[in-house]
Amino acid sequence: MMEVSPSERYVAAKKRNKYPILGQFMLSYDFPFDEFQIEGSRFLEDGESVLIAAPTGAGKTIIGEFAAYLAIEKKVRCFYTTPIKALSNQKFQELTLRYGPEKVGLLTGDSSINGDAAIVVMTTEVLRNMIYSNPAGLDDLGYVVMDEVHYLADKFRGAVWEEILIHLPERIQVVSLSATVSNAEEFGEWLNTVRGETGIVVSELRPVPLYQHILIGNRLLDLFVDDGRVNPEILKLEKASSRGAHSNRWSNHHRAAPMRSLSKSEMVEQLLRREFLPAIFFIFSRAGCDASLLQCLNQGLDLTKTTEKIEIRKIIQLKTAELPHEDFGVLGFHDWSTALERGIATHHAGLLPMFKETVEELFQLGLLKVVFATETLALGINMPAKTVLLEKLIKWNGESHVAISPGEYTQLTGRAGRRGIDIEGNAVIVWSDQLDSAMAAGLAGTRTYPLRSSFTPTYNMTANLVARFGRERARKSLAASFAQFQADRGVVSLIRQIEKNSRLIVDLKKQSSCHLGDFQEYMGHRFKIRHIEKSLADDRYRRKERKSKIQQAESDIAESRTLMKSHPSHQCPDRESHARFLEKAERLERESSGLKTRMESRTNVIPKVFDKIVNVLETLDYISDEKLTKKGRILSGVYAETDLLLAELLNKNSFDHLAPAELVGILSSLVYESRGEASRSKIPRIPKGLDHLVREMASTWAYLSSIENELGLDNLREPNFDFLWSAYRWANGNSLQSVIRESDLTIGDFVRVMRQIIDLLGQISVVRGDLSKQSKDAISKIDRGVIAYSAVVA
Repeated sequence: MMEVSPSERYVAAKKRNKYPILGQFMLSYDFPFDEFQIEGSRFLEDGESVLIAAPTGAGKTIIGEFAAYLAIEKKVRCFYTTPIKALSNQKFQELTLRYGPEKVGLLTGDSSINGDAAIVVMTTEVLRNMIYSNPAGLDDLGYVVMDEVHYLADKFRGAVWEEILIHLPERIQVVSLSATVSNAEEFGEWLNTVRGETGIVVSELRPVPLYQHILIGNRLLDLFVDDGRVNPEILKLEKASSRGAHSNRWSNHHRAAPMRSLSKSEMVEQLLRREFLPAIFFIFSRAGCDASLLQCLNQGLDLTKTTEKIEIRKIIQLKTAELPHEDFGVLGFHDWSTALERGIATHHAGLLPMFKETVEELFQLGLLKVVFATETLALGINMPAKTVLLEKLIKWNGESHVAISPGEYTQLTGRAGRRGIDIEGNAVIVWSDQLDSAMAAGLAGTRTYPLRSSFTPTYNMTANLVARFGRERARKSLAASFAQFQADRGVVSLIRQIEKNSRLIVDLKKQSSCHLGDFQEYMGHRFKIRHIEKSLADDRYRRKERKSKIQQAESDIAESRTLMKSHPSHQCPDRESHARFLEKAERLERESSGLKTRMESRTNVIPKVFDKIVNVLETLDYISDEKLTKKGRILSGVYAETDLLLAELLNKNSFDHLAPAELVGILSSLVYESRGEASRSKIPRIPKGLDHLVREMASTWAYLSSIENELGLDNLREPNFDFLWSAYRWANGNSLQSVIRESDLTIGDFVRVMRQIIDLLGQISVVRGDLSKQSKDAISKIDRGVIAYSAVVA
């Protein structure tokens, strides 16, 4: 019997009207759908939400695009959410090409294009804010696609995903698209509790097989041999290298040749010889990316043909046509464009957004052969390569240097292998003394990377939930979070252990039964003596001078010994055998007591944090009688990491008399975060007129922190004044070159911070209408030059 492909089956199903809309949708593509794409789409046409967990590059977004197609067919709306603006821009362009500009819109905070369209692409925060501030805007919403939903594990932004999933009306079907996680069923079970019927589709199949390699010295070797063992050749080279290092350290004789590290240019040439290009080199620092690019340029690396150089030049001119020529120097335009013409680029958050978008387009067109990138490139942007190379397996996570997880390794190497172009993808790890085959094999071979919630309530979230639901209902809604769901699952295992201990304790006490008397009473005297002796020993060590306490303790011990020796069970011939049973029971009781403490700390942990935050807001008069006050209504419209501090300053009228440039400078302290400790060693430069306000902000933050500390809450982020002078000067009309020259900022950081300030100014103009003109004047001062040109692609 001839095998029928999934696509053919569903075309046949269309004729039988089983899944007519899916059948039409599939016919609009020129390639057959995979089984998981069909299964996920079927759940949607059946009226259910769906969770898709599949490898990077497997084609998960087809299910998201089917949700958009369904919305048009059923004359409802679809919101397609992504975690970053660059990904929103990319998806907006793709959907516009498919459905036409009149049916597709974009909302990213910076950009507002056709916001009333049937399909609107937006960043996740935009939808979260809409749920709170404009719930009527969801009335005709039928579908929400949450791309990269595994991002809810992110420590800093993950809570937004859970807020949406909890508070979006249940009638709306949600498409959750996740990278491969090992607890997809657990996540799907939670979605069933908060979203109703949710289909779970898990696919482990990569469309393009991935092969693992190690670059050791100047040799590129397969990491695994056929039976799944680490390649013996690699182990032999590692052993030789280890011997060489040992002999070099202790002896001048019989030295083994050291393993020479290749330059980046030599690494590229190795990949070129193996036909492994185009490649992405993941380097976990911006400086490392830039240094690698410079090294390749200095060594004369050139990977493009003349015809490709001409095409690259045309695209650069098209993409940067509006860029002022006077900014070329400070932007490093000429070095950047020279590198692109040679087929080499960097991609990281320090680049001008316009430059990043150009790199992405050139790479997608196959005109770039090597990109040195930070891990931000792994987040959904459509830049697949034939090969991914990792030089290190350690990254900076914002607080410390940590090893990348198996899940992160899978996400990064998932870029390798272009569907429809490559027959295989390649992951290459560069060997070093700190990175050996065991580490590489551990990461490449691990298939367990669970999704862990990072959810915790914020002040703004709490204010909005109380305003919308009242305190009790809001509290219950937070108890439905994935974080609490996972904590409760942990509690279940603790309860089981406590119950097991209880059964054992009953059994042990039965076995300790004594025919002469109550043996538990007898052991009570023993345990009391032991407890007093232990505390006495500790007390003598700590405070030898407390003689009265020592004398009382010695008296209690003597009394207990007398009672113990006079007890009938003291004469029992099996006394020590009975005692062993009860001593074991006593140890289990202590263990159960500890387990109960752990259980209580996990039970209702999210609602307990919510209660503490409500306490803070009641203390500061943001909530009264379970309703928002005037102050609370201002807080409910402030979406920032420093939400409560900004709300306090707005409620105290701290900004009322500031000039536009002063307002810009002050707001910078609420959004700017330095990338390391270097800037903290410098005293920030503050304009004279803002000295008093800087002191007021610092004291307000200290006051809020003291309240948080009393309640055991984490402190709001402290204001950082390191960028204040630069922001102030830009708002006063100074040139980009002079502002950047005086700061340690990259152009990408500068643009991002200024756009965050613009976003805050927009929020202020809404929550404090009397500051609207002041806010708009401030925006007009800073939304110029590269800031204005970066609005769409930021």
